Amino acid sequence: MNAESAAFIVADAWFALITAVGGLITGILGYRLLVRRAGAAATAGLVLGAVAAASLAMWVGGNIGLGTYSHLLASSSNGAVFHSSLALGAKSALAFWPLCTSAVILLAEAGARRSGHAAARTRGRHASSAPAAPDGSGTPDDPDASGMWTPEPS
Repeated sequence: MNAESAAFIVADAWFALITAVGGLITGILGYRLLVRRAGAAATAGLVLGAVAAASLAMWVGGNIGLGTYSHLLASSSNGAVFHSSLALGAKSALAFWPLCTSAVILLAEAGARRSGHAAARTRGRHASSAPAAPDGSGTPDDPDASGMWTPEPS
């Protein structure tokens, strides 16, 4: 493998890692501070902000060494060899930031709903003092009981 192509691959891997970490941080903080209060609008804003942040990171990363490269290009003699600044080759790495942000929000929301349903079920069982149905299928107030097996209200 050519050393120059390895440098481009490593640069793309670093960019992917940085954007993935940025997505994790954005998702965790965004969920804790915004999504639980504002819901879907906050989620959409966080994902769009993550797309903008990834694009900004690509632009900043491409411009870091550009000034030095331009100066060397303008002041060097003909035939001089020097290294150019790295640019992001794998544009698909831009997707890591919004992907990680949305994955964290999705997992956190799924976990919150699961624990909320479990807590509601447990509260319903302990709080219910209604007598059991004649067929032993549970109480008439049990949210998990189907209407087919519970007696009709009298």
